[in-house]
Amino acid sequence: MKAMIVRSWNDPPAMALEDVAAPSPAPGELLVSVDTASVNFGDTLIASGRYQVRPHLPFVPGTECSGVVAAIGEGLDGWSVGDHVAACGFIGNARVDRRILGTFAERIAIPAANAVREPGHVALDQAALFRSNAETSLYGLQRAELKAGETLLVLGASGGTGHAAVQLGKRMGARVIASASSQEKRDIALAAGADVAIDSRDPEWRARIAELTDGRGVDVVYDPVGGDATERAFRSLAWRGRLVVIGFAAGTIPWIPANLALLKGAAMIGANLLEAQRLEPERTAANSRELMALFAAGALTVPPIARRYPLDAAAEALRLVASGEAAGRIVVDIAGMNNDCQEVLGDAVHDSRDRTTGH
Repeated sequence: MKAMIVRSWNDPPAMALEDVAAPSPAPGELLVSVDTASVNFGDTLIASGRYQVRPHLPFVPGTECSGVVAAIGEGLDGWSVGDHVAACGFIGNARVDRRILGTFAERIAIPAANAVREPGHVALDQAALFRSNAETSLYGLQRAELKAGETLLVLGASGGTGHAAVQLGKRMGARVIASASSQEKRDIALAAGADVAIDSRDPEWRARIAELTDGRGVDVVYDPVGGDATERAFRSLAWRGRLVVIGFAAGTIPWIPANLALLKGAAMIGANLLEAQRLEPERTAANSRELMALFAAGALTVPPIARRYPLDAAAEALRLVASGEAAGRIVVDIAGMNNDCQEVLGDAVHDSRDRTTGH
């Protein structure tokens, strides 16, 4: 079978399409024929060796996908060949085992614990984009103790986790202010349910926040961006506000003056889903079940797909995601494409191509 292989650390990531032996499922594992692999910002860090956990070299990159169960390992009940699944994450104890799913491949053998069954009516390309972002966002908003009636500011609001935070914030009863760098991205956030969307590049950004909150500031900031955006967002908190740290898509880790927390009675809270899955397994599993039920019912959605890449162009897909330029999601279309990348944002987002079969 074909798979992309990372054999050395490079930034931007370097990988090559290789012929490798097809895996077989061990006891407790599922063999999955991959339909669509999502490309998350974290994948760009993992593939270049800049993530908090480095997989053992060589490895197949990619941490999230959808697919169809092709075989079932011993000791597993409740699964059937042909089941549609969404799978994501590290395998086992991330810091000890240092193994990811390796979704940039035609087939993967994964623990059943990493997979959730998808109902047949959910398109597989959509299913590939949902789990890690929605689960990160819900856990982050829970850590921030977001309450109905509060104001939530979402940075990077058109990206995977930002889009999910907008939708979940509205479901939790908050007023949502979305911040994004282009009108196209702001339109995505508004379509997700944001009450208002502002330009993250506006030199009067903080004044705009003050205007929208009658000078009070926001109660919670959801921050997957980092860099300079974090401090100005922290300065825009209301009294006893909370900023929840999700990641650093801007590429730099911010330093926040401690006196700001003192002056505002404010808190900075980390939301590390990877560690939460290890240390709070019951909570994160319950979150996953709740979110998947909402997704299957159509109550939660994913951002539009901006581009689809074939497997041999996965490195290019990673570079585009790392740039932050795309409005919408990027996927590696393993089951359906063997040609050049296609841009599908816009009218083509509503393409009726049937992706529920996995073929």
